[in-house]
Amino acid sequence: MTGVIRPGEVIVDEAGAIAQLHGIGVQRVGDRFYAWGENKAAGSTFTAVSCYSSTDLATWRFEGEALTAGEGDLAADRIVERPKVLEHPDGHFVMFLHIDSADYADARVGFAVADAPAGPYRYLGSERPLGNLSRDIGVYQEDGVGYLLSEDRVNGLHLYRLAPDYLSVEAIVATTLKDDGSHGYESPTLIREGGLYYLFGSDLTGWAMNDNMVSTATDLAGPWSPWAGIAPAGSATFESQMSVVVPVDGGHVYIGDRWTPDDLRTSPAVWLPIEIGDGVATLRWRDEWTIADLRGAAAPGDDA
Repeated sequence: MTGVIRPGEVIVDEAGAIAQLHGIGVQRVGDRFYAWGENKAAGSTFTAVSCYSSTDLATWRFEGEALTAGEGDLAADRIVERPKVLEHPDGHFVMFLHIDSADYADARVGFAVADAPAGPYRYLGSERPLGNLSRDIGVYQEDGVGYLLSEDRVNGLHLYRLAPDYLSVEAIVATTLKDDGSHGYESPTLIREGGLYYLFGSDLTGWAMNDNMVSTATDLAGPWSPWAGIAPAGSATFESQMSVVVPVDGGHVYIGDRWTPDDLRTSPAVWLPIEIGDGVATLRWRDEWTIADLRGAAAPGDDA
């Protein structure tokens, strides 16, 4: 059956090739979803940012390499992760990246631009936002204003307001920590639903998965609620690390990576509907589902 998504399986494109959609970013542009992912052909170091598009989140067309290896920040021995894209109000596209050295000492955010969602993107450079460390990133947009989510292991998870051109940050809107104050969460993503903001994050456990969390607020500046789990405790978020939560047809989709450190190129994906409302986010396991299940609040299926 076409259009079926099976969580925990490797994603393949229309040609049957393994889709390089690791550390994914997703945006809807017109009638298609565009997705950008880390091409892990070389393992952890940089090969390319691959771009795919789909109408149903299940059948993916390869659109080409949106950003390829080169020199400097984009050299083949560098770390280039977590590609996220926003469409600027003037119609062009801005890609945000975690840029790093192989030992993760640089901790910078990179910027690239293109005239179309698939690119090719022109890389502009990187910075430590307001001088802070920046590793895993996420993006958010509201009323034409862009925001960058950035994990800074020294000070916490920052929510930055981007400059009007989206090519730098201009202010910290909020900084969050774990409830024990030890550090912030990584792999962040942010949505708004029913007048509440939902901020998601993953604990700092390297390639190992953990119980991902959510915090809520009525204002981006906070105060943010205590963190709560989104999946059954001890399930390590069904053995995945979130990358994004995507609004889709009145519902939301959780997209996570099930990292395989010895063969990152073939790491499976966990894509599941996530129920969000009244300050709670709940992820339930389904063996398979389609985008149609998000319309009309279909039954969540068997809990795990």
